Amino acid sequence: MRRRHLLASLAAAPAAAQPAEVDLLLALAVDASGSIDPDEFQLQREGYAEALTHPAVLAAIGGKPRGAIAVAMVEWGSPAGAATVVEWMRLADAASATALAEAILRAPRSPQSWNAIGDALDHCTTLIATSPFRAAERVIDISGDGPDLRSHIPAATARDAAVAAGITINALAVAAAGQVTRAGEPLAETYRREVIGGPGAFVVTAEDRRDIARALRAKLIREIA
Repeated sequence: MRRRHLLASLAAAPAAAQPAEVDLLLALAVDASGSIDPDEFQLQREGYAEALTHPAVLAAIGGKPRGAIAVAMVEWGSPAGAATVVEWMRLADAASATALAEAILRAPRSPQSWNAIGDALDHCTTLIATSPFRAAERVIDISGDGPDLRSHIPAATARDAAVAAGITINALAVAAAGQVTRAGEPLAETYRREVIGGPGAFVVTAEDRRDIARALRAKLIREIA
């Protein structure tokens, strides 16, 4: 009798929740290092909020089979210090875009320093692997104004591990025209060589943080569509 009751209770129990299906998992890895003053940081946050609510971005999402993506935001800078400041949120329409933008704008700034890009990529790879959403397409979208400087994990090593896990890495280089890295090359070229990877990976350049909304909007549409 007791066994009959046990079997009946198991049959009545709800099945384990399955990860929600979306078209794309997008981890936004945003530079919050010490080179960014408070005004620049606010411009950066506003640029992300503006891009993610833009009608052209929402139209690109709506054109995908499931009409939805999942987005999380990570701030990076300090070695081993990357922090998830906005957990995974579903983005599908104007209402969910507004909710995501508000979460981005009100998230406290994380304490960061230096430029540990490799550690940021490693953090995002784990974040994607543990997402409550599931998608065939998985992208790390990293932005920064300088090269990798102090990572525990070299950027190229972390990049290769992410690509091996089926993740594409694209980059947004925030650099004034003519600016070069210590290696004597434009920042975008450094990111092409050390940071991006996976099928169709690319770099977009923003001239400064006032240009982030435009550059990011174009980048998001390309990644989604």
